[in-house]
Amino acid sequence: MTKKFGAKSTADQVLSGMNLKGRRILITGASSGIGLETARSLVSHGASVVGAVRDFAKAKAATAWVLDAAAQGGGDLELVELDLASLQSVRACADHLLAGGLLFDVIIANAGVMATPFGQTVDGFEVQFGTNYLGHFALIHRIEPLLADNGRLVMLSSQAHRVADVDLDDPNFEQQPYDPFIAYGRSKTATSLFAVEFDKRHRHRGIRVASVMPGNSLTDLPRHFTQEDLQGLFETARKARAEAGLPPAELKEIAQATATSVWAAVVADKDEIGGRYLEDCAVAPIDDTPNPFADGVRSYALDANKAERLWAKSEEMLGAKGTFR
Repeated sequence: MTKKFGAKSTADQVLSGMNLKGRRILITGASSGIGLETARSLVSHGASVVGAVRDFAKAKAATAWVLDAAAQGGGDLELVELDLASLQSVRACADHLLAGGLLFDVIIANAGVMATPFGQTVDGFEVQFGTNYLGHFALIHRIEPLLADNGRLVMLSSQAHRVADVDLDDPNFEQQPYDPFIAYGRSKTATSLFAVEFDKRHRHRGIRVASVMPGNSLTDLPRHFTQEDLQGLFETARKARAEAGLPPAELKEIAQATATSVWAAVVADKDEIGGRYLEDCAVAPIDDTPNPFADGVRSYALDANKAERLWAKSEEMLGAKGTFR
């Protein structure tokens, strides 16, 4: 990693001069926001991208301009249908990919929902835990044979992991009042812990896994917020950082918020980032201050013992639905 990038780097800057011809990459949530820009940046540098999308018809329209970028850059884009909130859909998507038999050099687990009102997936899981974490767990576990030796897996986490550790006793908020931010934070901590455990289980094949904080940007992710809610959140973050002596957090352009995912996927030394949490195109330091708006990663999101226990709990939860192989 001789060339340094940072918070203001864009995906295209990270990929400058690279030819990704022959690289095959799966991206979930590839039809909007960071996922869409991730797909565009990769295909424009020659990669073959498979974009997993919830609404196939809308995604075809939303990604039409990415096909132009692919044509100019020598890459290509294929779409597959995937609803992470439905284990039936996850299994169908996985089976479709397995039937094709083509390997992936990289999987980027990008799709997610944020701070939703309380609800359950069709399988009875709390929506954020079920979508952001369990859906990805089920998909990646099932298609693991398609991740090539020496491949990479990038899991999108969030600064919001600092809000809450996972609750292995009550992951679905059945015994406690629901809080949308706590639920979101738990789902993103779970995502980081999944990266830790998957990395441990598959590094013998040369596969390395990292979790990524992309940076805060104005995508449609906070669609459950009113404008007043968003402004209130920004003000709370500003005050919390100021009280901790930290500079104000700057919103990233989507191209900048995409950079760390792309850096982890194809640029960074995989053995330096394996099992780690990344932000601003670098390995993040551990910072256990309780401030939820601080930089860095809480140590509980990298706890190997907790990661192993979460994996076992996830197998139990999915097995109870009869959909886990």
